[in-house]
Amino acid sequence: QVQLVESGGGLVQPGGSLRLSCAGSGRIFSMYNMGWYRQAPGKERELVARINMIGRTTYADSVKGRFTISRDDVKKMVYLQMNSLKPEDTALYYCHAGFRGSDYWGTGTQVTVSS
Repeated sequence: QVQLVESGGGLVQPGGSLRLSCAGSGRIFSMYNMGWYRQAPGKERELVARINMIGRTTYADSVKGRFTISRDDVKKMVYLQMNSLKPEDTALYYCHAGFRGSDYWGTGTQVTVSS
């Protein structure tokens, strides 16, 4: 079992940057596929970025070139560096861990991009 706690959200102006952090737990954290999802009001939750246990990354088309996902298995952390933020990036961002069919979610951190 793994527990996930997100942090780093907030209010930022368009064009600004934020770095989200996800603190994980569990003996086998390094074996989990990790990801960031987001959900805007009235919309379905969507994948933003994910990174597997060997560091291979995948990004949604809408964030390619602007967001970077990374992980530190020693610290049991996952990060999402978000640059050139747009108002449409406004959402509740969730950290996700997946392993052998089991899914774990954090409670989310709010990102609001507005002038």
